[in-house]
Amino acid sequence: MGKVRIQTAQNVDIEYEVASVGDRILAYLIDVAIIIIYIMLVSLLFFLGSKVLGDQVPPAGVIGLMVVLCLPILLYDLLLELFMDGQSFGKRQRQIKVVKLDGSQPGIGSYLLRWLLRLIDLTMFSGGVALITILINGKGQRLGDIAAGTAVVKLKQRATLDDTIFVEVGADYIPVFPLVAGLDAGAIATVKEVLQTTARQGKQGMDDPEQLLAKTKEVLEGALGLSSELPPRDFLTTVIKDYNALHGDRQ
Repeated sequence: MGKVRIQTAQNVDIEYEVASVGDRILAYLIDVAIIIIYIMLVSLLFFLGSKVLGDQVPPAGVIGLMVVLCLPILLYDLLLELFMDGQSFGKRQRQIKVVKLDGSQPGIGSYLLRWLLRLIDLTMFSGGVALITILINGKGQRLGDIAAGTAVVKLKQRATLDDTIFVEVGADYIPVFPLVAGLDAGAIATVKEVLQTTARQGKQGMDDPEQLLAKTKEVLEGALGLSSELPPRDFLTTVIKDYNALHGDRQ
């Protein structure tokens, strides 16, 4: 499958791998299995209830109860994606989720559109429409995703050294900024992401990446209580090297 690039609110591009058709089918089958188990439990409940209560419950009450118990089946995908941040139980197991292509947080309108169009995408033609749309779209979108401006992406990316906070540092390397030892791994991961993102932007002739580099340097200098004459990119690269050298014995 391909990849989609999503721009965050901080104007940082993050590239996600689109969830494969296989992952989406497996997630769907897991969700179907959960629904089947739920139906079996409800059926068992009605069977036991009829044995115990007999005709004591009026027909209107039985119908009302059936409607209430059927709602979770009907609203399964809508409710789970809404309250589980774009995931159902099947999607969570397969580590995929629904995201907005414009970088914003999907809202009830987006999830509602996806849910309404499931009738065409998945229910009609046994999912054939969804499969064809996903394969030819290029962004892994079924009709519901196209209408809602969403895509289903992988959360667990293929791990490489570039995806971690680690960099190779020689044994004789002497840290330039010892105070970097006080930073946490999350801050270093952000610095590395900024370096990678601005490098891509520079190659692609996009907006001047130096502004983001300078801002990141300014924030780090404030957090560390220091000032450096190094250019922003060199400063950030040095910070990452220093962190790895200072924490090398713990990594």
